[in-house]
Amino acid sequence: MRIARLNSKTTEISEEEVDLTRLDPLIEKNKGKKGNLIPLLQGAQDMFGFIPRPAFEKISAECGIPLSDMFGVATFYAQFRLKPVGKMIIRVCHGTACHVQNAKEITEAIEESLKIKDGETTDDRFFTLESVACLGCCSLAPVMMISGQTYGKLTGNEAVKIIKNIKLSEKN
Repeated sequence: MRIARLNSKTTEISEEEVDLTRLDPLIEKNKGKKGNLIPLLQGAQDMFGFIPRPAFEKISAECGIPLSDMFGVATFYAQFRLKPVGKMIIRVCHGTACHVQNAKEITEAIEESLKIKDGETTDDRFFTLESVACLGCCSLAPVMMISGQTYGKLTGNEAVKIIKNIKLSEKN
């Protein structure tokens, strides 16, 4: 099952907002090595939380990798992000077991509660909502994962309550 990656509001980040000098050690380590594209993209994303366009441009210029090749890889693999994400990523499983157990209800309840759509980030950049093909927890269906913590046997209301509790605990 392939979950469509939805485009939401485009967030442009300028070079002034991104400290590109942070990329220098990463580029130095990987420059000229065969198969360096994915490690370069992963490293840039680890630094910034996503891969901003100025980072693509710097890596392209210094490593001689065409921008089209870089964007091709970054848009092919779901691990790469081209826009900022929230501090907490909510992944709702829509695999077969979760689908049958009404995962759609969970996603819809979260969308309504956070006032975002699948693939979007809240305005305060605290939560990002993603539908995923499988979290590997079929016996707990339906399941969601928030920043590595798994929650199973959920209803839409329970999912929203968990999210509200996480938000409250972060404020305190």
